[in-house]
Amino acid sequence: MPEDARPNRRIRIHLALTVLALLAGSAAAQAPQAAEQGELANHPWVMPPPNWSPEAYFTNLRDGAQLESPFVARFGLSMRGIVPAGKTAGQAGHHHLLINQPLPLDFKKPLPFTDQYIHFGKGQMETVVDLPPGTYSLRLVLADQGHIPYFVYSKPLKLTVSKQNKGVAPASVVGEPRIEILSPADRSTVQLPLRVQLHASGYNVSHAAPKLPDTGHFRLTLERPGQKAEVIELDRGQTELWLNPPKGSYSARLELLNNADGKPMARQKPVAFSVP
Repeated sequence: MPEDARPNRRIRIHLALTVLALLAGSAAAQAPQAAEQGELANHPWVMPPPNWSPEAYFTNLRDGAQLESPFVARFGLSMRGIVPAGKTAGQAGHHHLLINQPLPLDFKKPLPFTDQYIHFGKGQMETVVDLPPGTYSLRLVLADQGHIPYFVYSKPLKLTVSKQNKGVAPASVVGEPRIEILSPADRSTVQLPLRVQLHASGYNVSHAAPKLPDTGHFRLTLERPGQKAEVIELDRGQTELWLNPPKGSYSARLELLNNADGKPMARQKPVAFSVP
């Protein structure tokens, strides 16, 4: 081989190895997305959220809010499903409410059981918070069957409790057991992609696989004039989905199905919306 050809050959080999490394890195970056894809409901209109990121969040509380206690904190979850503590199903987990606590330093250790680490191991989507006057930081963390946290959590939410009302029964704050479509709003015109947020009050939500009799999973039915109904089973314990449906007028019906026998546990009055 000519002497001057050896450097060129080394350069070509280096470039080839660099390209392979970049391709390997790209494949690795796509791997988590492929795993997340498996957590989505199985329907052609369902799509990932715009940021592709699983997260927990509060659906009814806002950063900087001032309120009186007791109050209800409602939990939302993106790109994941719920399953009670002690049970394993895909990447589903159960909620934890952290009060005045940072994220854990070690995500390989279970979360403690204290007044500042409140566990919702039955599959609950809400709780009544009763705090004395003061300023607080609230955060949600999703954890697995052994209370070991996933990297799925909310941003810290700061709020101020101005007054604590004594002798208030939690049931009077929460209201009757029910399920709800939080968004879209009834009779609204929506933009795509459409974020659908669901909630269960007084019921426990779970991935259907463990078949727990005291839990249910959501079923969303979308109806259009002159078209067959589109049924979306959220049987992985999902409480949120993003949709890209065709243009038209829709009626959305929500049910909570018992995971033991598949029978409806609760129904909501249909919500109407339109896609221009």
